[in-house]
Amino acid sequence: MRIFHTDDSSFQREFTAILERSDMDIEQVTPIVMQIIDEIKKEGDDALYRHIAKFDGWEPKSSEDLRIDAALMQKAYENLDEKLRAALHLAYERIKAYHEKQMPKSWNDFEENGTILGQKVTPVERAGLYIPGGKAAYPSSLLMNAIPAIVAGVKDIVVTTPTPNNEPNELLLAACHLCGIEKVYKVGGASAVAALAYGTQTIEKVDVITGPGNIFVATAKKLVYGEVNIDMIAGPSEIGIIADESANPRFVAIDLLSQAEHDEMASSILITTSATLAKNVSSEVVKFLQNLQRREIAQKSIDERGAIIVTQCMEEAIDLMNQIAPEHLEIMTQNPFTLLPKIKNAGAIFLGDNTPEPIGDYIAGPNHTLPTGGTARFYSPLSVEHFLKKSSIISFSCQAMQDIGEAAAILAHTEGLEAHAKSIEIRLKK
Repeated sequence: MRIFHTDDSSFQREFTAILERSDMDIEQVTPIVMQIIDEIKKEGDDALYRHIAKFDGWEPKSSEDLRIDAALMQKAYENLDEKLRAALHLAYERIKAYHEKQMPKSWNDFEENGTILGQKVTPVERAGLYIPGGKAAYPSSLLMNAIPAIVAGVKDIVVTTPTPNNEPNELLLAACHLCGIEKVYKVGGASAVAALAYGTQTIEKVDVITGPGNIFVATAKKLVYGEVNIDMIAGPSEIGIIADESANPRFVAIDLLSQAEHDEMASSILITTSATLAKNVSSEVVKFLQNLQRREIAQKSIDERGAIIVTQCMEEAIDLMNQIAPEHLEIMTQNPFTLLPKIKNAGAIFLGDNTPEPIGDYIAGPNHTLPTGGTARFYSPLSVEHFLKKSSIISFSCQAMQDIGEAAAILAHTEGLEAHAKSIEIRLKK
């Protein structure tokens, strides 16, 4: 891996390239995605049939061909290896328990003069989950998107997933059955996002769309935002690691590769105060790559988007990582919890040598749908909040209106809104 020192003359140029890693070429694919969305809006199912034939290699003839039968999902679940089924159940229970702790509550506050102020929390009516399919199907993504919707109380959950050559992924179907999801459609890409956002003769229009996808999916989500809500616009996976001389170089190396094997565009960055650790980690990465199943993908990711940065102190390391704002951040130092208060920007934070990022992907409990490309500066992980909406509650008694109504009327007059002011003034006792 490339090793940079912060006192190198070329460091700032190299670090700027890391900060600009999120530059997905959305502009280039936008015209294509806009055309797909427009066709779905105008033609509905007919456009879906045509897009599936073009992109997934099979030709649906009717709406029945688009939907996966619940019996097939149950059969896939029943055919699971016993240990795999137990692992899915353990993941389900842990993810559910974590997200239940996130659930906000409705509340009311009563003032002495009869004013009642509050908040009403309500789930959205219908949620659309986009789950990658085919050979790269991830049942963990289904769990991470479906469970917060279930906990939030969403009654109607719709799943779309691409099925190349009309071959649904059995693990994904099993996970759908485990989550009690009955509406699963064999539609992928920007077409699926458009169908969820605007509805077709077969697929119902939803209120919120969540889930990962390629650049076409991300672009489609960006374009339909406002018609529906979305979770975030996510790019390639990434990991940042802050480590000192106490870190195990083998642990650090394989954790960097755990994200590099996802995608050639994935980003793996180590920032350390130890030049010795930097060299040892680089050597271990080379060793692990020799026998890695997805070696070509991981190698390209490490070569083009991987880096090791050696800093002069831990404060400098923390500052640089906060600027990167990684999707996943591991802290592998002698006392990792002492650094936690100083971390400002990260999607998920993994503390200590025994907390590798992949444990969070599957079974720890927190959601693995996280902001990428530096957007952890303002985005949060997928949560029950994405499937909820909040309404303000306001009730004034006659006395409450007398107490503060005049002040409201003054403000209305100041803004030149006469009817606003009179609406209040006619309720004031003279």
